[in-house]
Amino acid sequence: MKIVDIICSAGKTGFYFDDQKAIKQGAKHDGMFYLGEPKTEGFTAVRQAGESISVMIVLDDGQVAFGDCAAVQYSGAGGRDPLFLAEDFIPLIEGDIKERLLGKETVNFKELAEEVDHMEIDGKRLHTAIRYGLTQALLDAAAKARKITMAEVIKEEYNTEIDLNRVPIFTQSGDDRYTNADKMIIKEADVLPHGLFNNVEEKLGLKGEKLKEYVEWLRDRILNFRVNEDYNPVFHIDVYGTIGELLNNDIEKMTEYLGELEEAAKPFKLRIEGPMDVGSREAQMEALRDLRLSLEQKGITVELVADEWCNTLEDVKYFAENKAGHMIQVKTPDLGGINNSIEAILFCNEIGIGAYLGGTCNETSRSAEICANIAMACGATQVLAKPGMGVDEGIMIVNNEMNRVLALANRR
Repeated sequence: MKIVDIICSAGKTGFYFDDQKAIKQGAKHDGMFYLGEPKTEGFTAVRQAGESISVMIVLDDGQVAFGDCAAVQYSGAGGRDPLFLAEDFIPLIEGDIKERLLGKETVNFKELAEEVDHMEIDGKRLHTAIRYGLTQALLDAAAKARKITMAEVIKEEYNTEIDLNRVPIFTQSGDDRYTNADKMIIKEADVLPHGLFNNVEEKLGLKGEKLKEYVEWLRDRILNFRVNEDYNPVFHIDVYGTIGELLNNDIEKMTEYLGELEEAAKPFKLRIEGPMDVGSREAQMEALRDLRLSLEQKGITVELVADEWCNTLEDVKYFAENKAGHMIQVKTPDLGGINNSIEAILFCNEIGIGAYLGGTCNETSRSAEICANIAMACGATQVLAKPGMGVDEGIMIVNNEMNRVLALANRR
């Protein structure tokens, strides 16, 4: 089937754009607002509503395939593309990009996705959010042309040789780490709770005691309230480099502290995301690699998850090849075309390191559904419940899409 038209509509995301530079410079909370003036180009407030663009591809038989362009919460920071505002980019998609894609055959996803991912307009690559949403729509178009699920398209075109199954869902709590943990336990989330431990004094504790107390609370909460005794979720906590900040990135001291957290979490398995942030890509890889080796030498089974300084397909391969941690987060919007997220998971599988298909709270229901198909087709270790920080909605969207895919694939 061929593309006969491309139509865009502006949309909202499941969270917000936050000006990371202003926040790091001291912008304070007042309820859901941040006070003060924005510091990053394009922002009109330190926190503003997240925006998306639905890209709808009209096929020559009248069917419409669509995907959602979206960018991460901290857009414009850390070398990322600029703030993604719908009014700025809809004219580009419906203009130059549309002209290049009209008449293209959609039955084969991989080739067309790579063409879009490397497309340049006026000598510049497309914004990562455009590449992300447009390739989602192309995957949907290929599925509609072949009358199969998007997961089956990926499985066939990339020869993944993976049986379609549910992938463990990872839920994120945001700062509401107690009430939201209860929601996760009731819904029997596979992996929980993220936790957002991004401040040493307020959240980690000046001796690491606050995080340890939280892990103990979470352990007891599950043991006391789980309905099914077979419910044994994995603990996955993102500490945003604060353990390294507290312990001066001392590998031996960090190993000892992680061993204490392991004991606090028992009988549950523990993962720690971003234990340190040492300020550069190579140094971050080396620190995670060395901490992993130290843990293994001491017989500590805490798993490390790479996040900071691992933003592109090339970064994922670099960290995976060097065994920098036990799991790599594939941050879907930052990788641009979803073909890159597919390649990243398959590479991690080949190397023998965990692949966490993540992304951001600042996405949409559509991008979350398509990521669920990717995770299933590629055999990801876990997939993020997204968008938003409300827990229930993200679990519902990702869980229900996986079940639909399985039901349809099994029927065939």
